[in-house]
Amino acid sequence: MTIGVWIILVALLASASLRAATFSATLDRDTVAVGDSAQLSLVFQGGSPKDQPQLPAIQDLRVGYGGQSSQFSWVNGESSSTVTYTYSLTPVQPGDFTIPPIEVTVGGVTLRSQPITIKAVRNASVTPDQPGADQQLAMLKLVMPKQQLYLGEMEQAEVDLYLRENVLGVDGFQFTPFTADGFTFGKLVQGQQRMTQVGSARYTIVPFYLTLTPVKTGDLKIDPLDSSVVLKLPRAGGGQRDPFDPFGIFQHDEQKRVTISTDPQPVQVLPLPDGAPADFSGAVGNYTLKMTAAPTDVAAGDPVTVKVQITGQGSLDSVVLPPLSIWQQFKVYPPSTKTETTDQLGMQGTKEFELVVVPQTQDIRALPQLSFSYFDPETKTYRTLTQPPIALDVKPGLASSAPVMAAVKNEPPPPAQDIVPIKVRLGTLAENRTAFVRRPTFWAVQSLPVLAWMTLLVRRKRAESLANNPRLRRQLAVAAVIAGGIADLKHFAVRKDSDNFFATLFRLLQEQLGERLDLPASAITESVIEDELRPMRVPEPVLGRLQDLFQACDQARFAPVKSSQELEAFIPRLETALREIQNLKS
Repeated sequence: MTIGVWIILVALLASASLRAATFSATLDRDTVAVGDSAQLSLVFQGGSPKDQPQLPAIQDLRVGYGGQSSQFSWVNGESSSTVTYTYSLTPVQPGDFTIPPIEVTVGGVTLRSQPITIKAVRNASVTPDQPGADQQLAMLKLVMPKQQLYLGEMEQAEVDLYLRENVLGVDGFQFTPFTADGFTFGKLVQGQQRMTQVGSARYTIVPFYLTLTPVKTGDLKIDPLDSSVVLKLPRAGGGQRDPFDPFGIFQHDEQKRVTISTDPQPVQVLPLPDGAPADFSGAVGNYTLKMTAAPTDVAAGDPVTVKVQITGQGSLDSVVLPPLSIWQQFKVYPPSTKTETTDQLGMQGTKEFELVVVPQTQDIRALPQLSFSYFDPETKTYRTLTQPPIALDVKPGLASSAPVMAAVKNEPPPPAQDIVPIKVRLGTLAENRTAFVRRPTFWAVQSLPVLAWMTLLVRRKRAESLANNPRLRRQLAVAAVIAGGIADLKHFAVRKDSDNFFATLFRLLQEQLGERLDLPASAITESVIEDELRPMRVPEPVLGRLQDLFQACDQARFAPVKSSQELEAFIPRLETALREIQNLKS
């Protein structure tokens, strides 16, 4: 390189350094939904800071670093450089958030950006029935077949997830828990996907079904249902062929997190009309009645097993055994109950009552007639089902017969001997052995049935305790899941399997938080920190550790951790957080 070229380069660099550096901060959008992210860009022209700019901490606003990019251009003999730092801003609560001016030093000069405001709203999504719906990537809609229900009437609702046809897939799709004063909800069941047309775009509908039952009357409302979902979209510029994948074998996509919500649903709950039958116990739906008995040929005092089956559609939990007040000639023992459903939602099935009755006299000729009343919401009337009497053949019970006195002859007794003769010879001597009843072996053998009975009794009491305590059952099940999950985390850390590691870590947080808060594990997201834990006055250090773990799971989707040491470092942090969750008062 000649001396002249060096002089030209030095002059160009000197002229570039004489131009003052500039600094600006911009947002790609100023309004986002809660849980969605906006991108903040810090742009430096004519220079760059020595270190990465740091954003101030703002409550309820999560900040993530997106990376750095540089651009250098030479136009008409003049050079220019641009350095851009990107950050993601994710609000976790609705409201207005202001980022104060950011000061950085470039080339010995302090530069200052303008303040930036971002607005977070809870429901920024569009439902399929609103204008502009065909421009949305994903939507959520709650479908109620009826807007008017009766008290205790079980109804099936449908939650439809709409995905635009260019969406390649979804990840991390979760519902927030249903909230509605005056309703009880069943479990969610996914249905068969279908296609539909919304405006000018085609969508795939993923339906979810659940049941709801009103428990009080009045004009009620089902609150909006929120969901955060990560969409897999074709990467921008996907039409250009990848030089490392000339045949298009590997799929290229990018991810985008969106927050979608349903509209609130008003529901009018009517009280049951007057004129209910005397034996009405609150069952609402449509049912049939069947009664069987065996054996029917018995003696007075012998047991008869009676089975009552109530089959139909409705809330089977509200179905109880019809009253047996007219069965006064029988001794009736408490019934056992068994419920079998024929659909995944539990709306249809059979509830069987099995009881033992004992006829007290031989005058009984039949089991009395049985009746069952319910309210039919379709016809808006009460209905009464009757089961005719079942004939019985009751014979007299076994009675003890009077003793028969045998004739006795009056013969004189033999003469008594006042003096017994003295035995002259002692006879053969024999060993005087200890009686068998006094031997330890006898008592050891006798104690075995008692010990076996006590062991079975303790096991039965423990099983009954677990059956009557669903919280304890879930606590034991979660403890087993966590023990196995910790072992899996160590295995994934050794294999440097970042995806499975953080997926397992997130699932363990869901299971433990769901057990403590008595919520479904699938409903646990980072928002539970603000919605549930902070109102419980959980210490801030505990909330901070949980939030760090949730954020690490989110960031791992975009920037997987590569080192085994880094992965293993999360395990003691998780164990500490799990212990702190277990100490929370549920």
